This record gives sequence, structure tokens and C-alpha cells, in this order.
Amino acid sequence: MLAVKEFRALWFSEAQSIGGDQLAKVALMILVYRETNSALLAALIYALTFLSALVGGLGLSQLADRFPRRDLIVTCSAAQAVLVGLMAIPGTPIPVLCALVLGVGLVQSPALAAQNAVTREMFTDDALYLRSQDLRGITTNTLMLLGLAGGGVLVVGIGPSWALALDALTFVVSTLVVWRWVHNRPVAGAKQDGWFGGARWAFSERKARVLITLSWLVGLVVIPEGLAAPLAHATGAGDAGVGLLLAADPFGFVLGAFVLSRFVGAETRVRIVGVLATGAGAVLILFALQPNLGFALALLALAGALGAYLITVTATFNTLTPNEIRGGAFGLYRTGLRVSQGVGVALGGAVAQWTGSATNTVALAGVLAVAIAIPASVAWARLQRVDRRTPQSERTHGYPSEAPST
Repeated sequence: MLAVKEFRALWFSEAQSIGGDQLAKVALMILVYRETNSALLAALIYALTFLSALVGGLGLSQLADRFPRRDLIVTCSAAQAVLVGLMAIPGTPIPVLCALVLGVGLVQSPALAAQNAVTREMFTDDALYLRSQDLRGITTNTLMLLGLAGGGVLVVGIGPSWALALDALTFVVSTLVVWRWVHNRPVAGAKQDGWFGGARWAFSERKARVLITLSWLVGLVVIPEGLAAPLAHATGAGDAGVGLLLAADPFGFVLGAFVLSRFVGAETRVRIVGVLATGAGAVLILFALQPNLGFALALLALAGALGAYLITVTATFNTLTPNEIRGGAFGLYRTGLRVSQGVGVALGGAVAQWTGSATNTVALAGVLAVAIAIPASVAWARLQRVDRRTPQSERTHGYPSEAPST
């Protein structure tokens, strides 16, 4: 897959941008807290990254179907470089910083939709495309781990402004790399297409609805991350265990993605996504046993490994989606994913406050995840059986037998 020059360019540009973004998130929280001494404002500046994804995901992502996708990525990357560069100016007022953070997220939405759609167009072999998404998932979560391990130390060492300047530089590099090595394809959609055609298609297509349901289950599986601090105290580790608990899930995700990519075939992975999703939730139920730190870390790592099913779900959703509406459909998919995570963490915190037990809250989240995953898995298995009985020539969409339109 790295032999494909276009994908190699996109993968590199995304990887170094994610590394810069991890620094920027830490830098902004430190910068705002230093200036205001307010934990609320420090949390708000971080929450704005999710809010902008919500605002831009449904609407602006559809630009990926209305403009040449390579040009859109280049334009958005250049705009993000400017916005983050303005954040790096020392003494920037906090309200201006908030506005810039919101702007970066808004610009990022169509860029991600275009990148997602272009990546699908690069591969005519579906199995190779799925492996390319494995590499993206492994890279993203590895960089998250590195960010958790050393991002704060690096920001303290070089200062928040320089960390933000480095993030701005990564967007400059992305702009140049994508402009130089990614082909500029014709506009995928047509002007007469409805503005929310991708969203309407996703909700009308049964396979897409099931895949969306399986993806949004992540909002329940992510609840332990929002409860890392109380979980650390419940397991007897104290504050020292918070970072370990936060790192366990992405560590497991990387291992799970590697195992699936290396040892499980594409068709098999598509068939078992429901089983893996159910397993990711079921593991969390074991938190009812009030685990110590070591057991809790093992459970979270296992849940993260099983949660690597999300890569297959996302790739399958992209393959099912017609190319001309892929940007808008992905906007709906990603927005729902981010919203489910935000809502899940918020509800998890509320339930933990009400019950007085973080471990029982995680166990309840696991029960709910399994209750949703089982019927979704059964529905997916039935759809797969129908596909196997349907001649390939009569299928309108399918994975992994159908190559994408280009």
C-alpha cells in the first residue's frame, strides 16, 4: 500500500499533522490555564475541538463532493496553517484563541472528508484499501500514545507558542506534499445533487444504518477514558494511574489493528465486525468485579484491541457509499462518531457522580453496549447471508467484492 505514491503522500501528511495536533492540544490547555488559572476555560478550549467537528461535519464535509478533492485538501491545510500560526503569536487574547480553535476545526471537516474520499479512490483492490486503513489507524493511535507519554514534557520544554508554531509548520508541509504528489481528480458530485444527499443515502441504506450503529457504539466503549481519574483512585493507583489508564485503550487498539491486518482476511473481518463490537462492550462488564490497576489495564487494552473493528466498519462504509456522495456521507458518519463519544463521556460522568462508583458505571456502559451490539450484529449477519445468495452482477453495493467507482 505504501508503494502507492498518492497514499504514501497522504499517509505522511496526516501522520505528521496528527503529531503536531497532539502538541497543540496540550499547548493550548497549558497556555489558557497559565493565563487564566481557570480549569473551566482550559477544558473549554479543548471542548471547542469537538464542537467545531459537530458544526462542520454535516454541512462543510459536503464540499468534498462539490469541489476537486485534492484542491480542497490543499486549501484547507493552508488555511489551518495560517490559523494555527496566529494562535502561536504570544499574547493572543483568550477569546481570539477560542475563535481560532473553532475555525481550525471547521476548516478541518471538509479536508478530512476529501482525504477520506480520495483514499478510497486510490485503491481498486478492496483488501489493499482495508490494509491501508489499518496503517492509518495504527499510526494515529501510536501518535496518540506518544502524545500522552511525552507531549506535555515537550510543550513545557519549548513553550506553548513554539509548540503551536510547530503544529502550523506541519500544516505547511501537508499542503506542499498533497499538492505535489496527489492527483487532482474531477469533481465527484454534480451541482444538481441535493445538499444532504449523503446523509439521506446513509439513513435509507440498511447496510449503512447497521454500520453506523456499530460505529456509534464507540461512544459507550470510550466512557472509561472520561472516568480515568476516578477509576485510577478506585483501583488504588491514585493520580499516577491516570496516564496509564488513558494509554491502555489506544495501546490495545494498535495491537488489535495489527493482528487483524496481519492475520485475518478482509472478507472474514467484514463478517465478524458485529462479534468484535459485542466483545468490546462485554469486556467492560468485568469492571463490576472492582479490578485492581493491573486487571483494569488489561481489560481496557483488550477492549481497545477488539475496538479495532472500527477500522473495518469505516472502510466498509466508505466502500458501500457511492463516490459522488462520499464526502457528505462521511461527514455524517464522523459527526455521529464524535457526538457519540462526547455524549457518552458526559453521561458516564453523570452516572458515576450519581452512583458514586466509576467501576460500576463502566460495567453498566458495557451492558448497554452489548444490548445494542447484539441486534446490530444479527442484522449485519443476515445482510451478509443475503449478499452471499445474491449474484454479484445484481448487487448495487458490496464489500469486499465491489471495486469503488473512480
